[in-house]
Amino acid sequence: MREQMAERFVIALDQGTTSSRAVLVDRTGTICGMAQFPFKQLYPQPGWVEHDPQEILSTQISALINLMVSKKIEPSQIDCIGITNQRETTVVWDRQTGIPIANAIVWQCRRTADAVAELSADPAIAKTINAKTGLIPDAYFSVSKIRWLLDNTPGAREAARANRLAFGTIDTWLLWSLTRGEVHATDVTNASRTMLYNIHEGGWDDWLLELFDIPVSMMPEVRPSSSVFGQTAHSGIPAGIPICGVVGDQQAALFGQCCFKPGQAKNTYGTGCFLLMHTGFEAIESSHRLITTIAASPPGTKHTQYALEGSVFVAGALIQWLRDELGIVRSAEQTEQMACSVNDTAGVYIVPAFTGLGAPYWDPEARGLIYGLTRGTRKAHIVRAALESMAFQVYDLVSAMEEDAHFKLEALKADGGASRNDFLMQFQSNLLQVPLARPTNIESTALGAAFLAGLSSGFWQDVSCLEELSAKSRIFHPEVDDEMRWKALQGWADAIRRTLY
Repeated sequence: MREQMAERFVIALDQGTTSSRAVLVDRTGTICGMAQFPFKQLYPQPGWVEHDPQEILSTQISALINLMVSKKIEPSQIDCIGITNQRETTVVWDRQTGIPIANAIVWQCRRTADAVAELSADPAIAKTINAKTGLIPDAYFSVSKIRWLLDNTPGAREAARANRLAFGTIDTWLLWSLTRGEVHATDVTNASRTMLYNIHEGGWDDWLLELFDIPVSMMPEVRPSSSVFGQTAHSGIPAGIPICGVVGDQQAALFGQCCFKPGQAKNTYGTGCFLLMHTGFEAIESSHRLITTIAASPPGTKHTQYALEGSVFVAGALIQWLRDELGIVRSAEQTEQMACSVNDTAGVYIVPAFTGLGAPYWDPEARGLIYGLTRGTRKAHIVRAALESMAFQVYDLVSAMEEDAHFKLEALKADGGASRNDFLMQFQSNLLQVPLARPTNIESTALGAAFLAGLSSGFWQDVSCLEELSAKSRIFHPEVDDEMRWKALQGWADAIRRTLY
């Protein structure tokens, strides 16, 4: 009698800002197991944020091994690995030793803000950067972090000129390490977040490299997100496992939500919100200072696919503030019950501009506002207003994207921790007047990495298979009349005006 073949899986390595995870995905798209290890956040000076690249690597390997041991997975059962990562975070290391020359500079770090502002004060330079990269010049992106490391690490400039240094975002650092230096590569989505990649021509841009004084020898090879990158060779893990997908975290979530066509959009409700709308083969220039970025594509896609991206700076962080600083709630889970305990906010609006307002307002000097307080305001009104503020901010981004892309949103797909809140999801659907789909499994980032890897390896045949797998979602339909919706939006617009002025 023939021995039954062991079940096979794809493993997604989900390397985030605060932890490293390994996620086990079976052929039905079900997450069958997960292991997670946090790592230290380093704040050497106010506004500076760093990570230890070696600790990131060790926690990622620990997560992979822990997952395999706990789920009793043999190496032969792993079809392939996909990597998804915090974007923009910058590592520079010595090619000969494999040792980073300094800690990684995290995407949140603002140490280079003045330098970027000074450089982009010339409108012609700022316009050219935006035209080539789709990005608004900012310290958020990788390029100024690379330059800072070269200028402020003893001997780094000399080593770079001697072709000894390698640059990478976290995906590249993991690839290099897991393949024992055999692969120095990244994917198009991560490359598009460096502010050095020409998203129209598809390559590192000579003008940008010269502008920031960065040797091209440091740069990784850029490959499609869904392609074979190499095989594991690190001594701490089983050898020979194919690495078949690499993708930045927000583009991974867009793919994991099966947003493959123009006009399809997802929003990740986390500490902040990241809204991405697929725009097909067209790189749409935003008139609202949204970001034009590259979307991950299935294997065999002949031309680059793009997306518009907008960020809400403060979303779940507002609930953390209510819990940790004001003591209004004991837990995030409590907010849904409190919001539903009152019929409305009693006229209260919260604009959580703790660090300014982003698109479409772009006022870095704006600060947070709680408006409409009366003697009758209760805790529940403030909590409800906090949840509603997330939905209002997403509404503003969707409106901007619809104007830029000339697409009318037909539905919104939601993921991220705060998407578990039914009140928030229903209110968002009411504002947008479109159905909102929350998948049964909200781990869209890990699924996106797994899907891209599995398509490359042949684990899944094509994207139509993935659409069938992801069909299980809870749908929230609009339930409010136009008059109530319009009144709520007018109140929000009034609160924004008071914040700006």
